[in-house]
Amino acid sequence: MNIETKVYGKRLSPIAILILLTSFLILPNVNAQSYDPWRNTNQRIFAFNDYFDQLLVRPITLTYTSLAPRLVRQGVGNFFSNSRDINIAANNALQFKFQAAISDAGRVVVNSTIGVAGIFDVASSLGLDKHEEDFGQTFGAWGLGTGPYLVLPVFGSSNLRDALGLVLDTALNPIQYLEEASLRLALFSAEEIDSRSRLLALDELVSGDKYIFFREASIQNREYLVNDGQIEDEFGDF
Repeated sequence: MNIETKVYGKRLSPIAILILLTSFLILPNVNAQSYDPWRNTNQRIFAFNDYFDQLLVRPITLTYTSLAPRLVRQGVGNFFSNSRDINIAANNALQFKFQAAISDAGRVVVNSTIGVAGIFDVASSLGLDKHEEDFGQTFGAWGLGTGPYLVLPVFGSSNLRDALGLVLDTALNPIQYLEEASLRLALFSAEEIDSRSRLLALDELVSGDKYIFFREASIQNREYLVNDGQIEDEFGDF
């Protein structure tokens, strides 16, 4: 699965955006299909996240994108993408996608060395494709259900299965093991700003009830990723 972008911490594929927008146009009751028993608490956390984003994260991101040249931003994104390839390789192996796992491991080796700590994506030009996997997807591939929809502070839209996976994803993040706490915090903050910068163009797509919009985007995007892009046609051959 090729990497795309993120919605409040979760990757959002273009097809997921298209499906989401279509759902709001032709399926007005789409929110009734979502398992959201903790909605009151989720909405409070979502409101906090959104307030924090509008007050601090988005303004900093706008400043970053206006001051940093495109090549610099690309290098920063490549660096963090390279650090995630370790986790991606492990999860592809756990899902028995060994060819993809070998490709991911090769990406880490090539980009960490020739690509100067991942700043340059040399591996893609050598035919080592970028994939997107995490422990939430692995649990889904193993048959574990999503559980209730869940909004996490800072991390945003998730579910019970993905929240558990996030703990393991964090454990495989090499930044986590840097000795200097201030450096870890700086890198995690930079990663969040980099991720948010890739969402700025999508801000204009948000319409209607913001909470429902992000909930449905997250749910459909995770289904898309867990199923490796194979979307079930609810209308069949009709």
